[in-house]
Amino acid sequence: MPRNRKSAATKDVKGDGVPPKQRRTEEPPKDVPSCLNFDSPSSLFQSLIAPLGVEEFFRDYWEKKPLHLQRHDPALAAYYRSLFQLSDLKGLCGRGLQYPADVNICRCVDGKRKPVARRGRVVYSELKKEFDKNRVTIQFHQPQRFQDELWRIQEQLECFFKSLVGSNVYITPQESQGLPPHYDDIEAFVLQLEGEKHWRLYQPTVPLACEYSLEQEDRIGRPTHDIVLKPGDLLYFPRGIIHQADTPAGVEYSTHLTISTYQNMSWGDFLLDVLPGFLFDSMKSDVGLREGIPRELLTGGASRGPDTARRLSGLLRQLADRMELGGELRSAEMQRDFVASRLPPYLQEGNDVSPGGSWGGLGRVSPVAMVIDLPHCMCICVIAGKMPALEDRVSMRYRDHVLVTVELSQERTDEPRELVVFVLHSLRNSRKTHMMGEQEEDEDDDEEGQVQPGSQGLRFPISHLQALRQLQSADCLPVARLQLQLDSDKLNLAMALWSEGLLHVC
Repeated sequence: MPRNRKSAATKDVKGDGVPPKQRRTEEPPKDVPSCLNFDSPSSLFQSLIAPLGVEEFFRDYWEKKPLHLQRHDPALAAYYRSLFQLSDLKGLCGRGLQYPADVNICRCVDGKRKPVARRGRVVYSELKKEFDKNRVTIQFHQPQRFQDELWRIQEQLECFFKSLVGSNVYITPQESQGLPPHYDDIEAFVLQLEGEKHWRLYQPTVPLACEYSLEQEDRIGRPTHDIVLKPGDLLYFPRGIIHQADTPAGVEYSTHLTISTYQNMSWGDFLLDVLPGFLFDSMKSDVGLREGIPRELLTGGASRGPDTARRLSGLLRQLADRMELGGELRSAEMQRDFVASRLPPYLQEGNDVSPGGSWGGLGRVSPVAMVIDLPHCMCICVIAGKMPALEDRVSMRYRDHVLVTVELSQERTDEPRELVVFVLHSLRNSRKTHMMGEQEEDEDDDEEGQVQPGSQGLRFPISHLQALRQLQSADCLPVARLQLQLDSDKLNLAMALWSEGLLHVC
């Protein structure tokens, strides 16, 4: 699920004045009811892997072995088909899709990938000709940017896994294969949407792989699983599982959706994230960590000696002991990257993320009004909804999209850096660039109650931490009961969160 560079398809090629970020597109047919349970992130995942239970899935299959669920359910097959079809590509190509960022075409012949080099805008008639004549596989990247039901599903899955969730659609004509045997660095959930797909899975050569790689057919042995997916079926396999898939003879074409998650989410990734900060904190109190290294160490004279290895291993054991006794582990990048890169909340009709529900996901919200510069017009949207007062009861909105974290202040001064509280959120993230590259950053000052560069959120003094924890855990709480000494601080905290769209009056 690598995040690709930004796509030219994010332009508003229709010129209808509606921001692509908020435009609802390509809804599934109204007569196809959802077969998934959207009551909560957990219920959504449970319905996705039904009839298997969540506990059984994580106990027996997650990161362990593949799972094949044969459904034989016409209603579920119809719902899966509504998520994406070959026929959807014609309309989507009119949105300015680009090779290779949005669409890639390829073919596997004799176990080797035969990429078809294409650049520029995708023209549907030419794409369909390649598909029919040259039997290429069409790989459509991140369809949740365009298909609302996939946005809805993947947003809930990101809340469930607390990890980015991407997707790709693969459309392969009969008796054809798009990719040679390979393994991925993601947990894969394959949903068969149209036609049938023949899958062969093999024992991993690199269990729980942390990178993508091709594998030669003469190295992978016999398949452990040889199955055919039909509409409504689901296949799960862990990262590192070697796999290849083709469309059988007699099947006009196959369309499947691969939902992917848990890329770069290993213990090793977490250690790389938290150890630098933990080591920096430990150096303040451990003189052994502050002692100088031997003069010749950097030039290689002592780097391979046993004394150096013993010294380093001893220091690492001391760090491990300190960590086990309760040393604080602060994420440096993983938390911020997740919040800044994930999907915004799924917005149903008449619902959005602004304080009063009049507009969401665009620009900076103020307590009184929001000025929005759209193509061809300038809109001033007055925000409805009651401002919080000291006597009001308030509740946190979009809790699954809000993260309260304690970090060192980013201010560069001669004074020692102090701990501050950041309230990060994804309410104004861009759906149109999800999993397609780095999102645009605001360039606002690093002040209390202001959005931070490189993230969506607010900064507060460490004294506000307990009050923020109260709001995270309580369903409805009087502003006057927030754990801050001054009433003015309580009200200012409530107002800052309300202005950001994170709080509403009960």
